[in-house]
Amino acid sequence: METIEAYLNRKGEELRLLNDCLRNPLQLAQPGSVNQVIRDKFQLTARLKAEYALSHWAITETAWADRVQPRSGPFAFDYDYQRADLDVRGPSFYDFDPGWTSETIYTASGMAAISALLFASARVIGKADLVLLPGTYGETLELVEAYTRHLRPVTVGRALDDVITSTSSPRVMLLDACASAALFEATLGCRTPAIDLLIFDSTCLATGSGRIRRVLNWARSWDIPVVMVRSHTKLDSLGAEYGRLGSAVFLDWNSDHSRLIGSKLKQLSTEMRNAVRLLGGAALPAHFPPYVGTSVYRELTNKRMAAILRNTRRAARYFAAALPGLTEELRFAHALYVTLSSATPLDEAAARRRAAAMSDDLAADGFPIRHAGSFGFDFAATEWFHSAATDAYSIRVAVPDLPTELWNDLTDAIARWWSAHQGTTRAARRATHLA
Repeated sequence: METIEAYLNRKGEELRLLNDCLRNPLQLAQPGSVNQVIRDKFQLTARLKAEYALSHWAITETAWADRVQPRSGPFAFDYDYQRADLDVRGPSFYDFDPGWTSETIYTASGMAAISALLFASARVIGKADLVLLPGTYGETLELVEAYTRHLRPVTVGRALDDVITSTSSPRVMLLDACASAALFEATLGCRTPAIDLLIFDSTCLATGSGRIRRVLNWARSWDIPVVMVRSHTKLDSLGAEYGRLGSAVFLDWNSDHSRLIGSKLKQLSTEMRNAVRLLGGAALPAHFPPYVGTSVYRELTNKRMAAILRNTRRAARYFAAALPGLTEELRFAHALYVTLSSATPLDEAAARRRAAAMSDDLAADGFPIRHAGSFGFDFAATEWFHSAATDAYSIRVAVPDLPTELWNDLTDAIARWWSAHQGTTRAARRATHLA
């Protein structure tokens, strides 16, 4: 259990880390409330981005005005016209084991990374089966269905072994933590993973997560080459959404590449760079958080994630008891949010309105909650949610980094609001029927 005093001390450290990256640091007072933490953090990141723009005004998109190498904190950049050949030198966002050989391609977003990778796979891999878990990120599924016709989606049932069939086609698996925790664990327990390439979307997991290490160790033990794709906008900026940034990391196990695709990994990275160039998906140097890479950053990020995960477990238990029949998925593999179901079916518009109304009402009561389509903040975030597995709409509650007592109070308020408004809906429906 984290007290409000311990929470504010920890948040003070986060603010000082951001402040120390400014050329002219501010005189910061110790934060006295959650709202002050949120306000100060977003104001500091805005100042950091403004300083970058002012100090790099002569470094243009076409790189004609100044030959000085641009930098953002520990990151240094080289590029020519429109950043099509962007070269980035700096620390890894991940905490990889020593000895692992990797190549990183940065992009303008997480979706830019996976889009360029899947487009590039058409030239390198050709027609292949794409193994997916139920609950895979919705926009990724849209991309696959609409634009990557060379990949044949194969959805796993209850275990990866269910899709093992004799086929001459390469088999690519797209694994992300948006699946249920049970199915994610079952995948890592598979003893016959006939997978030629693993694309691992790590967006919803902290870069130092033990789950990431387990996935990579599992893949390495079976000599499965890995490409990790990620949006860095979410969990890698201390909850401040510093800028749109994504990446793909190619991991080479230095094995004999017995898999069909292993020997083509370098070719795949080359083709992806071409796809990033042709699609205009190169990263912006200004979007690299300057506070990444230090031991203090990693320590504070780990503490933030530990608090969010603790709060999610508490919320899942509470909602299961307080809202029987009104919850959807409470135990995602990433443990970053939970979903609430309605007594009556919702469409996207109705779910969005319900999420906004709940956030507005509870915020008016003084709770740190917003209607926002992301996660990993210092406030709770609500939004509509569509399950690809059930085709149903629900409400997503993204769990924040808040002190335990305050989060318990907010969890109770969410449950009471949700339960009360289900009753209102049913009463209104009965009244309409009787009229």
